[in-house]
Formats: sequence, C-alpha cells, structure tokens
Amino acid sequence: MLTRRLAIACASAALVAACAEKPPAPPPESAAVPPPAAAPRAAVPATRAANLDAYKKEVASRIASRSGDLFSDPLPDMLKSVVVLEIRIDRDGRLANVAVRRSNGYRALENRAMDSVRRAAPFDAPSLLVRRGEGSVTFLETFLFRDDGRFQIRSLVASR
Repeated sequence: MLTRRLAIACASAALVAACAEKPPAPPPESAAVPPPAAAPRAAVPATRAANLDAYKKEVASRIASRSGDLFSDPLPDMLKSVVVLEIRIDRDGRLANVAVRRSNGYRALENRAMDSVRRAAPFDAPSLLVRRGEGSVTFLETFLFRDDGRFQIRSLVASR
C-alpha cells in the first residue's frame, strides 16, 4: 500500500512540475513565415442591365467594338452563313465557354465568330438578377455573315 501511495505521489509531483515549466519560446521573428496573403480581387465592373436581353446587348456591343469584322450596311437579302454561338459568362464577367450551337458548316466563319467573343472578354459582371441566382449566365448569340466574311450581331441588328 505504501508503494502505491509513493507511486501516486511521484506521478502527482511530476504532473505538477510539468505544468509549472515555462512554455517553449516562440521562434525568432525572422524565422516565422507569414501565411500567404490572399490575392486582392480585382474590382469587376457590374452590368447595369436589368434582364438577360439587355445584358446580351451589352455583350454584343463589346464584341462589336472589339472586332474589325463588323459591317454596318443593311443586311443583304442572302447571307453566306448564320452562326449561332452558346456563350457562358461567369459571375465575374469572365468568358467561361463559347461553342458553336448551329452553323452552315463554314469552319472559318465559326472560328471568326468565336474568336471575336474571346477577344472581347472579359465582360461586365452579370448581376444576380441577370444570372437568375446561378453562378453564371448562358445565352445564345447569332452572327450573320455576308459573302465577304464580315458580320453583324443579331442582338444589335434589332436595335438599329
């Protein structure tokens, strides 16, 4: 019994001594590596468009302003090609995806339409209302090509 009390006393003394020790000193300041700072998020202009149709026109206007392949003459009676693109823009206005949805099969004109969208990116950030609560907005845009390979954008033709 004495041995047991002695063992308990020794264990208690060791426990008290361990608690009384000073905590280890922190490493010197020069050795501390600060956590990486989060990259500041660039301010993205938000759209003023209140609905998807208005946002499509904003996007079309930006594409038109960045493209040298646009024509402003009245549409010809016969078009060489009609290319319909599916465009997805994320909540920050970055082009998430562009793909051909419909075409007459002229690959060069399909590529010209897609390249014009890519060159115009990034776009104004679509509002939550335009995105309908989703993380991105997806819509179709139609490119109307005449024989010389120049085009008009359908969303802008109706507004002229």
